[in-house]
Amino acid sequence: MKLYSTKSPKQLHSLKHAVMKGLPDDNGLFMPESIPTLPIDFIQSIAHYSIEEIAYHVARTLISEEAIPSSDLKPIINKAVNFPAPIVSLENDLHILELFHGPSLAFKDFGARFMAQTMSYFNQKEEKDLVILVATSGDTGGAVGAGFLNTPGIKVIILYPSGKVSDLQEKQLTTLGNNIQAIEVNGTFDDCQAMVKRAFLDQDLKEVHRLSSANSINIARLIPQTFYYFEAYKQLKDKSTPIVFSVPSGNFGNLTAGLMAKRMGLPVHQFIAATNSNDVVPQYLKTGSYIPRPSVRTLSNAMDVGNPSNFDRMDDLYCSTWNNIKKDIIGKGYDDTQTRQGIKEVFEKYNYTIDPHGAVGYLAYKEYQKDNPNTQGIILETAHPSKFIDTVENEINTKVTIPTRLAELKHKEKVALFIENDYSQFKDWLIKFK
Repeated sequence: MKLYSTKSPKQLHSLKHAVMKGLPDDNGLFMPESIPTLPIDFIQSIAHYSIEEIAYHVARTLISEEAIPSSDLKPIINKAVNFPAPIVSLENDLHILELFHGPSLAFKDFGARFMAQTMSYFNQKEEKDLVILVATSGDTGGAVGAGFLNTPGIKVIILYPSGKVSDLQEKQLTTLGNNIQAIEVNGTFDDCQAMVKRAFLDQDLKEVHRLSSANSINIARLIPQTFYYFEAYKQLKDKSTPIVFSVPSGNFGNLTAGLMAKRMGLPVHQFIAATNSNDVVPQYLKTGSYIPRPSVRTLSNAMDVGNPSNFDRMDDLYCSTWNNIKKDIIGKGYDDTQTRQGIKEVFEKYNYTIDPHGAVGYLAYKEYQKDNPNTQGIILETAHPSKFIDTVENEINTKVTIPTRLAELKHKEKVALFIENDYSQFKDWLIKFK
């Protein structure tokens, strides 16, 4: 598997280089030189495979034997993908793909755990610690922290926007300790992400630390996110009705992984880029003009992104051709009032408790279905509703059960370094970090 930067497509890099570096020196994003197609018989017989076996076949197709031998790839997969991703059918043509059954109760467990195992594998012979920088708008921090906790030779620094993540999300990333350091930034997610990207290009920091990224800008996050699209397809009883994935989207790594899965042969009719009020990509899909803007705070905070990093990957997949990208993806955005209505509607109609992000995905598919009735929708439910317990309980007037591993965090003490939205302050601290 060779990769190139979206800004330097002629220069190729190894998987190890791309994973361990995270971000190319030219500030582009690493992309596979080619996306191979899975054998047709694998797709046709997918019902006979476990989620671990699906993950291995997909990963083996993308990752060459030279990059990671099968004898090493199999244990990486088995350690990373050891929890389910079940489909819950609300109607014959409406399904929820539950992606919150991992350690941090969010879909990002798939990417974070695979990346932790892969980085640990590539880092075995290094003498100097690897320092991972990650910005989070909510769930990434907890998933990355849990995935890398106590991993030898790797330290993780998580930047998150002060007051803009839920209480339980904040506890998930500020109570781990050990090799996990949380930094609370007086700003937005975009500010945190900008700091991380700037740090990767800072020569002074390169001389002090080996730096890498754990955001979805790292290709090791995207590869495992393709797995559960195939797992969802496997579970459908009816595979003849056109399949539409409604994907709650913020930094657009999740949707980019879905597009890669389609390139690999997954029969997908349509993707819906479902966003909250931060609807930069839906506006682009309607107008052809991509105009980033400062993010605004919403109930679905993990999607509060005003300049999605992975838009460059999506653009690259379609050779910057708007007419092609809008054939596969349509975009829809919803405000907080509509999100609340979505949570309430799903509970009243189906007796199913959905989180704010999943509610946005639900609204997007139901609107799409009005004009496209002969389809079936799969809504990606990206986080357990208890992570947004106040919002959800207010709408459904019913107590939400908090899983034990999340409830235990309530009594733990938050430990985080508070800094202003000031790169120089962050840089000074990071230079001294040990």
